[in-house]
Amino acid sequence: MIDPSAQIDPLAKIDPGAVLGKNVSVGPWTYIGPDVEVGDDCVIHSHIVLKGPTRIGNNNTLYQFSTIGDDTPDLKYDGEPTRLVIGDNNVIREGVTIHRGTVQDRHETTIGDDNLIMAYVHIGHDCVIGNHTILVNNAALAGHVKVADWAFLSGYTKIQQYVCIGAHAFIGADAFVNQDVPDYLMVAGFPAVPRTINKVGLERRGFSKEQIRAINQAYKIVYRKALKLEDALVELDALADHRDVIQPFIDSIRRSERGIIR
Repeated sequence: MIDPSAQIDPLAKIDPGAVLGKNVSVGPWTYIGPDVEVGDDCVIHSHIVLKGPTRIGNNNTLYQFSTIGDDTPDLKYDGEPTRLVIGDNNVIREGVTIHRGTVQDRHETTIGDDNLIMAYVHIGHDCVIGNHTILVNNAALAGHVKVADWAFLSGYTKIQQYVCIGAHAFIGADAFVNQDVPDYLMVAGFPAVPRTINKVGLERRGFSKEQIRAINQAYKIVYRKALKLEDALVELDALADHRDVIQPFIDSIRRSERGIIR
C-alpha cells in the first residue's frame, strides 16, 4: 500500500507488499521489497535496496547505493523470518549495509532515533544502536554489537561481535575494539585502549564542569589507581557527589559480560 501523497519515480520498483507512508519520496532505480514498511516524510534516494521484514520510522533520509534489511551472511542463518527496525529522524548515507537479525539472538537488528550513519558503514545482524549516535565512514560493526546513546565511532572503527559501546563514548579512528567500553570513555588504538574521558563530547552535550570533574574522578579510580576491578567498584560505590552521572558509569561496568577495556 502506497499513500497517495508519496512521490515515486517511475523507474523505482515497489513490491505490492510494501507499505509507504505520507510524503515519502523514492528515487529512480530503487527497489523496495515485500514486508517493508516506510513511515511518513522519508526520503529514499536512487539505487537503494530495501528488503524485509523491515520497519522504517518517520523522517528518515537514505542515500544512494545503500542496502538496508538484507539477510545476514552469518552461517547460522537459515532463512528464518527476522527483522530490522529503524526509528525516526535518521540519516543513512551512501553505501551503508544493515542486516536483519538472527533467531539465535534477538530476531531483530534495531536502530534508534536521530542517528547519523555515514558512508559505507556496516551494521551486522542483531546489533542494537541507540539514539543520537554518529558512525563515521567505514565503521564496521560485527553481529550482536550494542552502541548506547550519544556514542561516536570514528572512521574505520572495527567493533568485534558482542561488544558493548557505552553512552557518550568516543572511539578513535581506525580502532579495533574487542572488549566493552564503559560510558564516557575515549579509546583508541589497535587493539583499542582507554585514553581518557570524552570531555569535549560531554561539554557539547551540556554536562557541567562539576559533573565532568566527577566523571574524571571515577575514571581515575578505575584506570589510574592500579586497583583490581572489584576494588575499584567498591571505591566508586563510596562516591556520593554527582551520583546522577557516576552511576551510569558504574552500571556500564557491572553489566559487562565480555569484560571492559582496560
